[in-house]
Amino acid sequence: MKKIFYAIAFVAVVFTSCQKQPIVPLYPAVASKQSYNITLASSDYALLPSTAYPSKTLSFNNATDAQNYIPTILNAKYPSKVAADNSTAVVTYTQSALSFKLTDSAYNDVAYTLTPADYLLLPGNKYTDFSIAQVIKWLPYKYPSPVVNQLALLTFTPYPATLTPPYSFLYLNGAWSEIYTITPAQYAVYGLGKYNQFTSTNDATLPAMLGALLKTDLTVQDTVKAGDIEYISFNYYGSDKGTYQRVIPLEYDGSNYVAPKTSVAAPLNFIKKSGQWQYVQPLPVISYTLTSADIALIAKSTVAPSGLLTNLASYGDFSGWTTAQLDAAMILALTADFQTPQTNTNYSVIYLAYTGGADVPTSLLFQWSGTAWVAQQ
Repeated sequence: MKKIFYAIAFVAVVFTSCQKQPIVPLYPAVASKQSYNITLASSDYALLPSTAYPSKTLSFNNATDAQNYIPTILNAKYPSKVAADNSTAVVTYTQSALSFKLTDSAYNDVAYTLTPADYLLLPGNKYTDFSIAQVIKWLPYKYPSPVVNQLALLTFTPYPATLTPPYSFLYLNGAWSEIYTITPAQYAVYGLGKYNQFTSTNDATLPAMLGALLKTDLTVQDTVKAGDIEYISFNYYGSDKGTYQRVIPLEYDGSNYVAPKTSVAAPLNFIKKSGQWQYVQPLPVISYTLTSADIALIAKSTVAPSGLLTNLASYGDFSGWTTAQLDAAMILALTADFQTPQTNTNYSVIYLAYTGGADVPTSLLFQWSGTAWVAQQ
């Protein structure tokens, strides 16, 4: 009898061990709406196709490329079984250092001296001299189909006569603009006045040499701000390829002019629709500063304890208010001041917060849902 019992028990054990065990799913059975705030790491850029340049540079050249490539990263990182439609992502990325190359830099191709007939190309002009502003208006008539990064080194009769051509003009971001041109006197500073040009022997120190010249020019230095990019046009001789008019962009870092570096760009917003991540244009912002009438309205309300309301009425600032109380106060003002608010718009309400012994202008964001004000904090 024991043998029969053991046999039955053995069969039961074997049967149990042969049964499939439940597999714990890698992702939730039902995806839910998610909200992400991430900074792209090198592993994220690796999610792009190997043929895409950011997979190698680990950065994007510009915001447009970031808008186009990041959805591919998000689709791989947060697929539909993880993030449902209407999930959102705020993504911070690295922007490449400014990369710049002229369409054509051969001196004989870009240098041009205006003829008397050229001046008459500008509608309404009867004179054979130009100001810088007139040259910029004239360029589209002389070059009706410019290409990106096209350079024009122009010699013309200047007005006023104190101007000293030639001047450099660059077609960049869809428009012509004057850029900085190294003068004969500046070449002479480095002992290059005989030919008024840099050579390949200066390659290693060119950015520093050009930056030093900019720092001594008050017409630039008086207005430049940290982060500004200056395009510098200069004559260059390469022993193997002849004479060129080159352009180098330099960034002012607050103290010196340096080659542009990679930077952390402002974050971009994305949303998942129909199973795919896509870029979201920033919402327009309407800024509104609380008025004395708003302060009086809030002070007479019940959105906060009486002590806070009395203090607000006396000093016009918010001290010791909680986030919920502040939201309620701002919504009270928005309701009174915006009778027909717009949806898909951020309303930035500016108020005075009493912090550290001083009034500090502070803002809170709100959106109108169509039926109610919703705090975005």
